[in-house]
Amino acid sequence: MLSFNKILELSRHFKLVFIVIGAAIVIISTLFTNRLAKSLALEERKKIEIWAEATRQFILIDETPNIDFILKIIEGNTTIPVLIVDKNDSLLQSRNFIEPSSNIEGFYKKEIARLKKINPPIEVKLDDDIQYFYYDDSLLLKKLYYFPYIQLGVIIVFLLIAFFAFSSTKKEEQNRVWVGMSKETAHQLGTPISSLLAWVDILKTRYQEDKLIGEMAKDVNRLRIIAERFSKIGSAPDLQIVSLNETLENAVQYINNRSSQKVAIQCHFADESTLFVKLNVPLFEWVVENLCKNAIDAMDGIGRIDLTVLQKEKEIFIDVKDTGKGIERNKFKTIFTPGFTTKKRGWGLGLSLAKRIIEEYHGGKIFVKQSELQVGTTFRICLKT
Repeated sequence: MLSFNKILELSRHFKLVFIVIGAAIVIISTLFTNRLAKSLALEERKKIEIWAEATRQFILIDETPNIDFILKIIEGNTTIPVLIVDKNDSLLQSRNFIEPSSNIEGFYKKEIARLKKINPPIEVKLDDDIQYFYYDDSLLLKKLYYFPYIQLGVIIVFLLIAFFAFSSTKKEEQNRVWVGMSKETAHQLGTPISSLLAWVDILKTRYQEDKLIGEMAKDVNRLRIIAERFSKIGSAPDLQIVSLNETLENAVQYINNRSSQKVAIQCHFADESTLFVKLNVPLFEWVVENLCKNAIDAMDGIGRIDLTVLQKEKEIFIDVKDTGKGIERNKFKTIFTPGFTTKKRGWGLGLSLAKRIIEEYHGGKIFVKQSELQVGTTFRICLKT
């Protein structure tokens, strides 16, 4: 059975394959259309050559039974713009041009100069003179030239719309799953936690001197806080101005009391002044605890975790640095994807949920600041003051 990480990797490969196939289709379509346009251009040149020859015959001929046929050929050109000039570039005749209301002579001088750059002229030799036929691409041929680029633009716009629509739908579906699962978890935990709290109270009255009951009460209360966190997912966040220093120290103390003595966890503040920031304390503490637990796993239960708080203008930076195994650079963003995990056991939801809590509920950012294999990793949380 494929792991979720493998499925994510295969999904990325399939997306790349579809993009390559789509690009190949567009390129082949463009090349084919351009080749067709060039063929049509050659056909138009042949028509102009025939038209030029008919014009020459019409000028030179005195009397012929085929004069109607020649006139029919000449009059048949209704789409290709043509200019007939002498050897001095003086205009002799024009066809299929829309003349301006003024400065007609200047208009045709510009057109002659332009047409010289587009197509080589067709030279027609008369008895004592030479005429040159300059012509432009027909409107149909121009449309055919521009069609591949219009087609490419339409395809790109369509793919972008499809991509954003798919991403939005997928994200919305994930949100509904998250919210539903979280609220159901909180609901299922509610009853046994209430029962445990009641039993703890009974034990306190019977065994007042037993210190273990106090620790048991703390753990049960912790379960209540966890259930409360899950119940708040999907709801409008309740942010209150609290002491960041105290919140971090409480989270670190909880982890310290429940981790090996071989793991040292410390908070470092830039100065002695207390920082105040808008937080949902239960949710924010959960993020810090999750980062610390992941760090402990990455260090195999032996190492050091440092939480450093810095303030710069209107932002507060919280760096969580460990001495663990490190993360490969190409996985800096992937680790926040729901389901991605490097552990043998686990759902791979911790960092994804942490990202949602920080970015969506607190308007901040969380990312891997730096990491080096077998040296350690630093996560950074950015909050606005």
